[in-house]
Amino acid sequence: MIEKGIQLALLLVMPPLLLGVINKTKAWFGGRRGPPLLQLYYDLYRLMRKGLVLSRTTTWVFRLGPVVTLAAVALAGLLVPFGRAPAPISFTGDLILFAYLFGLARFLTTAAALDTGSAFEGMGAAREVTFACLSEPALLFAFLVLAKISGSLSLTHMLNGPVGGFSAEVAAPLTLVAIGLFVILLAETCRIPVDDPNTHLELTMIHEVMVLDHSGPLFGVILYAAALKLFILGAVLLHVVAPFHAEPAWLNWPLFTAEMLGLAVAVGVLESVMARLQMRHVPYLLTAALLFCGFGFLLLVR
Repeated sequence: MIEKGIQLALLLVMPPLLLGVINKTKAWFGGRRGPPLLQLYYDLYRLMRKGLVLSRTTTWVFRLGPVVTLAAVALAGLLVPFGRAPAPISFTGDLILFAYLFGLARFLTTAAALDTGSAFEGMGAAREVTFACLSEPALLFAFLVLAKISGSLSLTHMLNGPVGGFSAEVAAPLTLVAIGLFVILLAETCRIPVDDPNTHLELTMIHEVMVLDHSGPLFGVILYAAALKLFILGAVLLHVVAPFHAEPAWLNWPLFTAEMLGLAVAVGVLESVMARLQMRHVPYLLTAALLFCGFGFLLLVR
């Protein structure tokens, strides 16, 4: 019960901190002081106190989209184990529910964007679902590799792996899967080189252009859901890259927190040393992620 409480607290409280670490890292590379680490917490508090500005052309889909998106992403987070503890919700085949919840979140986000009738937001929605056609199969191939190695279809057993850790025989497939998952993380959370969350040029945006008409609490919900998705996918990646096997068991919690912060620093470094890809090159990157995860699966079944 205590472990589930800690996991729930991390899931609800920590995600905005990751974006603060990323922004602070990028500011350090640029020789700037940058925003405070807790800036997103302040922004969420401020947005929740504001009023809503709703277009007359929108319907209930526009208002319901962000709320259902947040609920779907949060439920997906309950399926993922943090540290060595089992996930709060775990059952055989929950990886399918995890993928469908992320798909539902994307569907509601794009539906809310299309509901505005804006050409710019429709363009962003089209880009989002087009790139999802490559990122979602890559994620499923990664899950197939983990399911084959662990012999289980439950995310808790797939991600935690055997007690003694993964064997050297599966090092190559796991390396390929880790590369693919990192690309998926950048794509799903709209980070450089796939998208730039700080840009204000509609023609180059993907996710940000879909939320141009959202304001107040609805925009705060969208920001929080984006941070939550980064946290969840980061946890999945860390289980592959650096499995948690600290002794005594309580050390897994600070270890997990430190590794999540380290992942945020890595994302910030990546965004500082390279530019955003041209839109026509993004499918090549996602195809590479799909091939990495697919080849990882072929290495296991050959």
